[in-house]
Amino acid sequence: MNSKQALQTFGRSGNPMFSDKTFSEKIVDVRAERMTLQGTVNKVGISLILLILTASYTWNLYFSTNDPSSVSGLMIGGMIAGFVFALATIFKRTWAPITAPLYALSKGLALGGISAMYEAQFDGITIQAVSLTFATMFGLLFAYKTGIIKPDENFRLMIFAGTFAIFAVYMVNLIMSFFGTGISIINSTGPWGIVFSLVVVAIAALNLVLDFDYIEQGAEQGAPKYLEWYGAFSLMVTLIWLYLEILRLLSKLRR
Repeated sequence: MNSKQALQTFGRSGNPMFSDKTFSEKIVDVRAERMTLQGTVNKVGISLILLILTASYTWNLYFSTNDPSSVSGLMIGGMIAGFVFALATIFKRTWAPITAPLYALSKGLALGGISAMYEAQFDGITIQAVSLTFATMFGLLFAYKTGIIKPDENFRLMIFAGTFAIFAVYMVNLIMSFFGTGISIINSTGPWGIVFSLVVVAIAALNLVLDFDYIEQGAEQGAPKYLEWYGAFSLMVTLIWLYLEILRLLSKLRR
């Protein structure tokens, strides 16, 4: 499969959760509600609130005990549950109104603990990461809406290739970790380690542009209402990835 065929396989978006068929489902009942941009934005807001609720719990639990073991079980459970709900949402989009909120709640448990551990080492790093994540999102949304960034085929191909390459590197590193080794550049605080993190942050951020474009296309095509939750879920996945990569980058700079 060449790069163009790969792009066509995954559709217009570099996000593997979107394909050409994501918003192709037609509404048989003309009275049925349709997907809208405002509706998707509302679902993103609800998802963020749910994530913050559970993240606050593990955050406060960690700082009340100052013991990583007090939240490790919740973190691992949240990551596993989030992965399960993500797969369920991807393969059964009609479940998105249920599985997408559950995904946000689950990931919040993991993010709260992770953020607290970083905060314990580097005071103020969490608010910096959160601020940069939302600043990046709104900045790219502005660039997309004003036409500064145009997600044409070459742009999508570049982001798809970059996303796939990062995924491959992380998977190889995970496999190597089972043998007591790994790819040093991922966690390196040297110049090349920082450059690597900057590239990953950039690729994660640009995936947001593709998500914006694809969700807008879904609304224009009159996709089913439940796909608002699917669109919100996709944005949450990208935002969580971006936040974690910014957190990693800031920690490298602090060191």
